[in-house]
Amino acid sequence: MKNTLRVERAIKNITQAELAEAIGVSRQTINTIESNKYVPSTVLALKIARVFNKPVEAIFELEEGD
Repeated sequence: MKNTLRVERAIKNITQAELAEAIGVSRQTINTIESNKYVPSTVLALKIARVFNKPVEAIFELEEGD
């Protein structure tokens, strides 16, 4: 699964730490999601989408083979 989390953060001008605090996870969790090393749970993906006021599909996208 790929994501546009880094781009969304840049648009909203927030750090990994600020996003992490807003959704209740560590900064390292945000880093691993952005690096495509970790796929967030549905609940976490929904929380992230809520911060950016966008649908989950606008931030996370399945890749072929997922």
